[in-house]
Amino acid sequence: MKNFILFILAVVLAACSFSGNSEFARNHQKWQEANIPHYRFELNIGCFCAFRSRMPLTIEVQNGEIASMTGPDGVAIPTTDSNYEYFSRFATIDHLFSELEADLAGEADEVTVSYEATYGYPIQISIDFIKEAVDDELGLTVSGFEALP
Repeated sequence: MKNFILFILAVVLAACSFSGNSEFARNHQKWQEANIPHYRFELNIGCFCAFRSRMPLTIEVQNGEIASMTGPDGVAIPTTDSNYEYFSRFATIDHLFSELEADLAGEADEVTVSYEATYGYPIQISIDFIKEAVDDELGLTVSGFEALP
C-alpha cells in the first residue's frame, strides 16, 4: 500500500511539472512551425536596472540574427554599447524561448508566462530568480510584433 501511495504521489507531481512544460513545448512548436525568418518587435526589459529609460527596444531579426536594435529615441544601439550583450540575450524570439526554457527548468524559483495565440511566442514573462530576495525579478514584454517580407 505504501508503494502504491508513493507511486500515485510521483505521478501527480510529474503531471504538475509536465503541464507547465507542455504549454512551453506547445507554444515553442507553434513558433517553430510559423517559420518567420524576418520580423520586428518591441522588447521591454523590466528590472531593477539603470537602463530603464532606454526601454522599449525596437528589434529587427533576420534569419535568427539581430539585424538592428534601437532605443525609444530611434537611435541604433551599437554592439560596443555597455548594455548590448545583456539586451541581446533577449533580442530574438528564439533567445526568449531559450531563456524561458532555462528558467522553467529550475534556474528561477518562479516563472509566469503568457503566449501569443497565433504564433506562440511569449508576450509577457515574469521571472523571480530567488523568491526570498528583493530586486532580483525580471520582466520581459514583447509587443508590436510584425512579420516582415
